[in-house]
Formats: sequence, C-alpha cells, structure tokens
Amino acid sequence: MKKEFWRNKKVFITGHTGFKGSWLTIILSHLGSKVAGYSLNPISRPNFFDDVGLKKLITRDIRSNVKDKKKLLKEIKSFRPSIVFHLAAQSSVLVSYKDDLETIETNVNGTSNILNIIKDLKFIKSSIIVTTDKVYENLEKKIKFSEQEPLGGHDIYSASKAACEIITKSYIKSFFSNKKSSNIATVRSGNCIGGGDWTKDRILKDCAEKFLFNKSLTIRNPSATRPWQHVIEPITGYLTLAEKLYKDKKKKFRGAWNFGPSLKKNLSVFQVANYLKKKLNSSSKIKILKSNFYESQHLSLNSKKAAKLLKWKNKLSNKEALNLTLDWYSKYYSLNSQLKSNMIDFTLGQIKHYFKKCKL
Repeated sequence: MKKEFWRNKKVFITGHTGFKGSWLTIILSHLGSKVAGYSLNPISRPNFFDDVGLKKLITRDIRSNVKDKKKLLKEIKSFRPSIVFHLAAQSSVLVSYKDDLETIETNVNGTSNILNIIKDLKFIKSSIIVTTDKVYENLEKKIKFSEQEPLGGHDIYSASKAACEIITKSYIKSFFSNKKSSNIATVRSGNCIGGGDWTKDRILKDCAEKFLFNKSLTIRNPSATRPWQHVIEPITGYLTLAEKLYKDKKKKFRGAWNFGPSLKKNLSVFQVANYLKKKLNSSSKIKILKSNFYESQHLSLNSKKAAKLLKWKNKLSNKEALNLTLDWYSKYYSLNSQLKSNMIDFTLGQIKHYFKKCKL
C-alpha cells in the first residue's frame, strides 16, 4: 500500500458506521482521503462510530439503507467517488437464523444495487465488495480454503454472502469486460477483532466486558477455531488491492481474494477466552452454553494469492492482535463519559503503531 496514493482520493463506503467500516473510515481519513459514508445508524449502544467522533472526520455522513437503490444512486452520483468499498451488511450468523429474510434482502439485494450502479458510472475506477471467510462450503475437513474452493453456506448469513460472490462474478463477466469499465474484486477475511466491536455475541467484546469487572463469561462452541486477526490487517489488504485495481488496465486483479493469517495453528474460542482472562488476572468463571444453531467448527484461509501478487501478509501474531484489542477496551472502560472522545487519539495511535511496524 502506498500512503500517498490515497491523499485526496474520493472514497465512498457503504456500512461506514459498522465495526470494520468505522476502522476503514479512520484509516482513510488518516491517509488524507475524502470519505463519504452511506449506512444505517449504528446498531448498538455504545458504538465505535460515535465513541471516536467519526462524523467529524468524513466529508459526508449519509444515513440510509442500501436496499434503497434510488437514494444510493443519487448519493454516489453526487459525490463522484473514484473508489467504492461495499461493507453494508447484516453480519451476524445468529441473527441470520432469527431474521433470515432481512439478512438475504440486505446482503444480496444491497450488493446487487451497488453492482448495478457501478456498471454505469465511468468515474468509478475501483470497487471492493467485502464478503466473509464463511462463503466456502465447509465440510469440516480442516483444510485451508483457497479462492477456487466451492462456495456454500450452512447458515443464512454464509449463504447470502456466497450468493454475493456469485452475483459479483456474474456482473464482472456480463458488464465489466471493456477496458474503460470499473475494476471489481471481492474480499474474504477471517474473524476480525479490534477495539470498538460492540456487536452482540462477539467473543472479544464479551471477554473484555466480563473479565474487566470479574463477571462470569458464557461462551458457545469452545472448541471452534478461527483465523483471528486484527481488523487493521485485512483493511490494509483491501486498500492495497483497491490501489492495484485502480491502475489495472489488464484486469488481472479482478475476482476473489482471501486475506487471512498464515498461521500454522488457529486458537480455539476457549483458548482465546482463557488467554484474555489470564492477561487481565481476572477471577471470572468461564461457562459453556450449548448452542441450538449450527456454526462451523474449523475455518482457515489460504492467502497465498495475496502474498504473491500483492505482497500482503499479516504482521501481527494472533496474541499481538488479542493484546491490541484488549488494550483498546481496557482504555475505553478506564475513561469517564466526558473523556471517551479521547478514544479517537488512542485508536489513531494503534493505527500509527501498526503502520510503523509495516514501514508504511
């Protein structure tokens, strides 16, 4: 990633009030980009977007639904971005079991709206559609999924995101074959952790809330393993890819990309919880709750394509990522309500630390 490339670039982000969207917005603001965000209001209280005062950092803060194609088209035409990141989604597996139709309508129809708009706007040079590592047909064989593996989805969330991958690929083949058309890619990353994720049923948030105050923690699927990585890491991959797409006249960077940690061994949910409990020297108890819904037990990505063609790889170990996340929540809970606005400085400090580590 070249920091100077992003200075004064006009970037349109859907889902900018969400966890990953907020981190992307902060990073782009730090790089000097002009950002327009299009999203619903944050779904939780507290929430990352408001806590760090993100509204002050962006050019436009648009609150609307990606299912509203007419509004979405109007705002994109008005802002005239050269780069688009589509992150707006219903992102919870458990919520998808309870609200299946809304999950499908938001994820599939929302993505279709974005693609339909992009195909007719020549000022957009580069577009990233964010999906998930859960798009693969996971038969629990403990393999590392490469971009060519079959798509699937046991739960509605995973299936809706796999559908987004298929639809995007179809749009690329159908409408983006000429040299002047926008370059599009889909990105799949592992379990992203980091400060400010207040989404319900997130293990890091739950650990911080319980262990800091010595309360009991209840976890599901303790043996399930995940490719834990700090949210900054895949975002730098997305930015690198968007930059390549912007300049890609030969169309070789289009398509699907994995951005996951190249770890020999993923940590289980229980290992993560136990590590954080010891880190905080907490007296909390960890309780196991049997889940009534299916969730994959083992998930890991093969990111050799990104390593070879983008020179991207994770710089942080899983424990370094856990420590950064825990530091954020610890800082947040140490501040009174009047000082929580200082979290923007703390967050920027973590970003600058990571950039320095990567020599950016």
